[in-house]
Amino acid sequence: MTHPLFDLSGRVALVSGAAQGMGRAMAIGFAEVGADLMLADINAEGVQDTAATIEKLGRRAIPVVCDVTNVDQVRAMFARLDRELGRIDVLGNVAGPGVLASPEEIALEQMEKVVHGLVVARFCCCQEAGRRMLAKGKGSIINIGSIAGVTGLGRSNFAYSVGMGAVVQMTRELSTEWSGRGVRVNAILPAQVMNPGLAARMQADPNLEANFLRGIPIGRLGQPGDIKGLAIFLASDASDWITGALIPMDGGNLAMNAGGTAGKRKG
Repeated sequence: MTHPLFDLSGRVALVSGAAQGMGRAMAIGFAEVGADLMLADINAEGVQDTAATIEKLGRRAIPVVCDVTNVDQVRAMFARLDRELGRIDVLGNVAGPGVLASPEEIALEQMEKVVHGLVVARFCCCQEAGRRMLAKGKGSIINIGSIAGVTGLGRSNFAYSVGMGAVVQMTRELSTEWSGRGVRVNAILPAQVMNPGLAARMQADPNLEANFLRGIPIGRLGQPGDIKGLAIFLASDASDWITGALIPMDGGNLAMNAGGTAGKRKG
């Protein structure tokens, strides 16, 4: 039995990065509790596949090939949402760029691209969704941030960490501006969650996974499906008095002191 507080029946969610990983898992999770969806990604085949999976659940899914770092494409997508779905209740802001480059070597053009994609373009999604939600006095925006937004990672994550720091502050500010008018804004801060890019990096560097796991007391890397429960909670009335929150999804990473040692499981 599903508790009615978590029911998203009759609501519409827009999720970016919906072709794979956390975006796909979030979108499917919303559909599983009753939402209809608009799905955005640059991967046409992947986003079509996610839509097909959602339609098998009996929910409506509209796949849109959209580069969410391009504000003109974002605005066109929201105009299509108005035409085809007529409302938005939940925004899952998942997609965003990153680049590995040390601060002394990164090209300014690379820095601008990452900050634009994570901050300016992400804000454009928030602004477009927020205007519509404010007009009806209710909505939930979920920004996918990172532990990199609240603590330093090193390992040439400079541009990504700076951008995610801005996502964290954008979440706080939008919550402060909008929550009194019915629009809640929260952020989920993942640690390392498996995706094709991370898998390729770990294959290239045999020591990388062990390095990650030293900072994750729970003893495993994240999987995309780990986001489902938390995303459904933040999208639903179950979190009606929660806004401006920065919620780690990190296997205990932020809780552990930098010099700490994770306990070993027994048995």
